Amino acid sequence: MKIGVYFCNCGTIISEKIDSERVKEKVLEAGNDLYFKTFGFLCSDQGKEFLEKDLSEEKPDRIVIAACSPRDHEKTFMNAMLKAGMNPYLMQMANIREQVAWVTADKEKAIEKASAYINGALARVRLQEPLEVTELEANLDVLVIGAGPAGLKAALSLAESGRKVVLLEKSPLIGGLPVRYEDVFPTLECGPCMLEPILSDVLHGEYSRNIELLTLSEVMEVAGYYGNFIVKIRRSPRYVDESQCIGCGECITPCPVSAKNEFDCGLSERKAVSFPFLGALPNAPYIDPGICLRFKGEECRLCKDACKEICGLENVIDFDDGETTLERNVGSIILAIGSALYECGKLPNLGYGKIPDVYTNLEFERMLAAGGPTSGEIKTASGSKPAAVALIHCVGSLDRNHNEYCSETCCLSTFKYHYLISTKLPEVKIYHVYKELVMPGKEGFQLYARAKKHPNTVFIRYQDIESLTVKMREERKVIEFRFLDGRKGIARTDMIILCPAQVPSPEAGRLGMLLEVSLDRYGFLCNWCSYAGADKAGTSQKQYPPNVYVIKVMCSGRVPHCRWSPMSFCR
Repeated sequence: MKIGVYFCNCGTIISEKIDSERVKEKVLEAGNDLYFKTFGFLCSDQGKEFLEKDLSEEKPDRIVIAACSPRDHEKTFMNAMLKAGMNPYLMQMANIREQVAWVTADKEKAIEKASAYINGALARVRLQEPLEVTELEANLDVLVIGAGPAGLKAALSLAESGRKVVLLEKSPLIGGLPVRYEDVFPTLECGPCMLEPILSDVLHGEYSRNIELLTLSEVMEVAGYYGNFIVKIRRSPRYVDESQCIGCGECITPCPVSAKNEFDCGLSERKAVSFPFLGALPNAPYIDPGICLRFKGEECRLCKDACKEICGLENVIDFDDGETTLERNVGSIILAIGSALYECGKLPNLGYGKIPDVYTNLEFERMLAAGGPTSGEIKTASGSKPAAVALIHCVGSLDRNHNEYCSETCCLSTFKYHYLISTKLPEVKIYHVYKELVMPGKEGFQLYARAKKHPNTVFIRYQDIESLTVKMREERKVIEFRFLDGRKGIARTDMIILCPAQVPSPEAGRLGMLLEVSLDRYGFLCNWCSYAGADKAGTSQKQYPPNVYVIKVMCSGRVPHCRWSPMSFCR
C-alpha cells in the first residue's frame, strides 16, 4: 500500500515552529511504502494544482495531509483528490497548525508532537475504506411536537411552503399558555386575541389542509434516520368527534358530576364533559374518564348517558372510543415543548398550599382572565377585595438550592400584575419583594417605571428566599423577611402572588432520551450549546441528529460564550 504524506508549511505559520525535514525523517521510519512532500500553501490555487498533478503522477493508495484543521480545508483537499481520480475518503488530515504550531512553544516538542500526529493519521488511513456518495430519498413531511405559539407558527410556515405537517399536542387544546392569559407583557396585548389569527389559519385557513392536528397525543417511539423517521404516536380518546361536533355545549349542562378544573389551576370546577375553558380550541368538549361516572364502574343512575342523549347529532359522543396507536413517516422533527413552572411547594416557608390566598403567577393569570374562575375580578378566597397584595419575585431562581439561573420573565410578569392590580383596585397597596430586578427588552423597563411611580408601592429587597416566611396573623398574611444588611422586617398583606422560576418541561427528559438529543446542565433542550449536559448526570451528551430541531421558549442563558440570548427561538 503506497501512502503519500503532504506537509503544508502554511507560509511560515507552521514552518517557523515545525521543521518539516526533521518530521520527514521521523515519519519515514514508519515504513518503506511512504513518501513525504512539502509545499508552502497547500490550500492556495498553486497548492491545489500541485496536489492534483502529484497525485496523478504518484498514484498513491492513501494520503495524509499535515496542515490545518479539517474544518477549514478538508473539503478542499477532497476535491483535489476527486480531480486526480482518487476516492476522497482515502485521506486523513493531521491538524498540526492549531494543535501543534499554535500551542507548542518548544520547537523540539513541536517536532515530536507533529510526528506523533502524522504517524497516528498514517495508522488510521491504512484502515480506511473507499466510500461512495449516495443520494437518499428524504421525506418532506415534518412532525411538530407542541402546539404552543412556537409550534403553531412552525407548523403554519411549513404548511405554507407546501410541506405536510403532523402537529402533536398532549393536551386537548392548542395555543399553549398564552391562550389562558388576559394580557401578555410587555405591551399588554390580549393573549387569545394575539394568537387568534394563527389559530384560525392552522384550523381553518388556506393551508390547514397540509396540517394534521392530533390533540391528546404523545410520541412513544422514533425509528429510522434523518430524512426518514418512523414515529409511533399514542393518541388518547377524546370521546367526542371533533369533525362532527359544532361546539354548542348542550352536552355539558346535564352532566351530574364535577371536579376541580386543572386548566383553571383548580380554582374552578368542570363537568366530566366540558371545554377546558371558555374559548379553548379546537371548539369541541372532551370527556375526562377520571371524572365521568361511566368509566368508574358505577351503574350511572345519576348519569344515564345524559350528555349523549341531549346531543342533537348522532354518534358525536362515543363512549367506546379507545386509545389508538398511529404511525407517521416524517423527514424532520421540531421540538416546541415550552417550559414549566418551578414547584412552589418545594419552598414550604412561603405557605403555598397551606395558607389561603397564596397563588402562583399562573393561578393569578387565570384569576385575571375574563373567562377565568372569578371572571377577571381580584378577590380573596373569602370573596372580599384585598387591601394589600404582595408580589414575590425570584421564587426558586438565583438560588443554589433551587435554580441558579434567572428566568428573565418573572419580573416583567410582576410589573404587568402591578399595572393590572392598580387599574382594577386603585387604592390597593402593592409590595414587590425581590432579590434582583431584571427588565430585558425595549418595553420591559416601562412597566417597572410605572410601578415605581405608583404612590402605594413598596419595594423590599430580601437577602435570600430562605429568609422569607409567610404566616397568618389575625386573619391576614404576614411576610417576615430579612434585608440585605441583616435587619428584619415584616409586611402585612391579604394576597400573595409567587413568581416561580421557569424550569424544563416535564417532557424534556423523556423526549431528549427518545430522540437522542442534548440537554443543558439545567435540563433544557439546547442543540447549540457546546456545554450541553456537562453537569447533568444521566442526560444525553449527544448533539441533535440532523433534521431534529428545537424551538426554545426558555433558555438558561448561563453558559459562557453562548451566542444565543435567553428567550430566543433557536434555529
